[in-house]
Amino acid sequence: MGLFDRFRRPSRASVAAAKGDAEHLANWAHAHEGVEAYVEPETTVTEITVVLVAKDGEWTRRRVGGERGARKLGEDLKIPVYDVRKTGYPQRMRDHDERARIERKRARERELRDGA
Repeated sequence: MGLFDRFRRPSRASVAAAKGDAEHLANWAHAHEGVEAYVEPETTVTEITVVLVAKDGEWTRRRVGGERGARKLGEDLKIPVYDVRKTGYPQRMRDHDERARIERKRARERELRDGA
């Protein structure tokens, strides 16, 4: 981020993208149970993002328009919002990713076995 970037008006494309991201997050949250939001810090390649994590560990990530955008998202969706730097990611998210990895591995093995 340059020195004066914060004073620039957002482009129409970035406003449209932000609206699409917010819409995706709202739809995803309404389609899942026990959703919590985890705010991720800005990095050299990404702006501030939020990860929504459901009760079963399934998750999605999108941009939210900064820290204020993340807090507003939580208020609008009536879900708790955590700072991932302070809380870390929930174990259920890691468990979900591990289960998905195992399922993909088993599916590949079945394809090789059945296809050969």
